[in-house]
Parts: sequence; C-alpha cells; structure tokens
Amino acid sequence: MLILRRSDVQATLAGRETEIVDLVADAYRLHDEGATALPHSTFLRFPEDHHARDRIIGLPAYRGGSAPVAGMKWIASFPGNVAAGMERASASITLNSLENGRPTAFLEGSVISAKRTAASAALAARVLTEQNPPTGVVLVGCGVINLEILRFLAAALPDLREAVLYDMDPARAEAFAGTCAAEVPSVKTVAVADRAEALGAHPLVSFATTAAEPHTDLSACRPGATVLHVSLRDLTVESVLAAVNVVDDADHAVRERTSLHLAELRTGNRDFVAASIGALLRGTATLDPALGRHVVYSPFGLGVLDIALAEYVRGRAEESGLGITVEDFLA
Repeated sequence: MLILRRSDVQATLAGRETEIVDLVADAYRLHDEGATALPHSTFLRFPEDHHARDRIIGLPAYRGGSAPVAGMKWIASFPGNVAAGMERASASITLNSLENGRPTAFLEGSVISAKRTAASAALAARVLTEQNPPTGVVLVGCGVINLEILRFLAAALPDLREAVLYDMDPARAEAFAGTCAAEVPSVKTVAVADRAEALGAHPLVSFATTAAEPHTDLSACRPGATVLHVSLRDLTVESVLAAVNVVDDADHAVRERTSLHLAELRTGNRDFVAASIGALLRGTATLDPALGRHVVYSPFGLGVLDIALAEYVRGRAEESGLGITVEDFLA
C-alpha cells in the first residue's frame, strides 16, 4: 500500500495544469463512450440540526480505456470550518487493484478534488468560449475552488488578463485578491463589493460558493455569458430554464436538489439540458447558436475524474520516490 500525504500530492501536481486538463478531457471522452462505471454518489448526512449543512460523500468510479483504474473518493464538506479558519472540505482516495481488488494506494484527496474540479471548469470554459475567448473572468465565491479555477483558466485561456472577485464578505474578497495576485500573477485581480456590478464585468463567470439554495439569477450578466456553475445550487430555476445548459452527466447533475434538479421538479423533464461536455468533446453533440442566451455549465463532479487523477499522481509519485509504502497493510 502506497500512502501519499497532501504534500506528496501537491508536489506531484504543481505546475501540471495543462496535463491535468488533458487528463480530465480524456476521462470525459471515455465516459461519453460508455467506457466508465460510475454509480451515483452516496451522501451521508446527519440528523442533528447543528450538522444540517454538513455531509460526507462517497464517489466510487472505474475508468476503462487503455489504462483502467478503479477506486473511491470519500469527501467531507463542513461549511462551518471556514469561519474557524479551516478548509471547508477534506478528502481521501483509495485505489484498488483490478487483478485482485486489493487496495494499492491511499491518497490525501482534497488537492486532487480541487484540481480536477478546476480542470473541468477550465476545460468547459475553453470549449464553450472557443469562438470568442474571454480576456477576463468573474469569480463569485472567494475560496479554494475559485483560486484553483483561476489558476487553471490562466493555463487554458491564454488571453485571460483580469479577474473580478465577489464574495458576500467584502473583506474576504479583498484578502482573496491578494492571494490570487500572488498565486496567479499573470491575471490582474479586482475585488468588487456589488454583486450586480461584478456579474456584468466579464462574459465568463464562475460560481464556487457554499450556497445550499438558489440565491441569484443571471440578469446582471452580459448577454450570452458563459457561466461555470460549479457549486450547482446558486442559480434560480428561471435562470436555468432560460439558459443553454451543459452538464458532465445529467443523471448525476440533476439530483440532490441542485438548481438543475429543482428545474426538473418544476417542469417534469430534462429537456433544458442541451448536451454533456463529453459529447461536445467527441463531436457527438453540438450547441445551437442562441443569441443572447447564457450558456451554463453545471458539473456534478464525477468520481471518475478523481480516480483518473489519483492514478496519475500514484504513478508519478512512485517514479519520484514520494510517499510511504506499507508492505504489511493487509497482514
């Protein structure tokens, strides 16, 4: 059993944004081809009121193709951690042998989870804005995920020069601007206290918040804006139904009271979903021109991305001699 700590994972993935985006794209293509196994995520919630916003999610997955791999991510989301100065999410990933099913690696998973999420968003931004690449992005929610999204957008969109930041806590947005400037110096960052002003600043918008219920529409966004709806529960049903909607997988994204799930409950169907990102990558689906309509990408966060990236980390870490090998783990 190879055990990889957070520092091992960080060292392995540092500066690998382009490779990670390509890996995520390959996983989406395989998923669209039917070469993955991806059961629905399992949500563990708690009966006590003080744990109402907390959850732990299990994501088992298998990626086929030329380098098959299987395993599971177990990720906890405790939003109250933020106020206590801790990260909201923590995670671990187990990989299993496809010869005998035995566990082969145990990895710290929060870095992998954040980077695969950001890579998915950056990939979608590149695909959906291919005809008119943006020079700026609006980041709604000033936390770890949008920091990673900015890092990956800078790698995927060479013309990106500015990021406008908005958070319900203006002081948090100001502090985040300094962090972004240090981490992604190629992109100028500006914190804005008014949400409507922020949303209208650029035609690319990324929502990465801890919202549990819809809280905004897209009326303040530019006509035809591309919206990366990463946190899944920010947008009103009306704004979803008025948009061109792209998902990673409809069966996963349209559940668990996401904005898309609420739209399905309202309409009784999923006709508002136009395409999956895998189908767009493979050319098995296209988007009809929709002048003035917003294009919304709502990725549920498929476990196959975590497993694919974890296997990439495991392989590179072994080559570099990183991690701790426990020979008698099953003894």
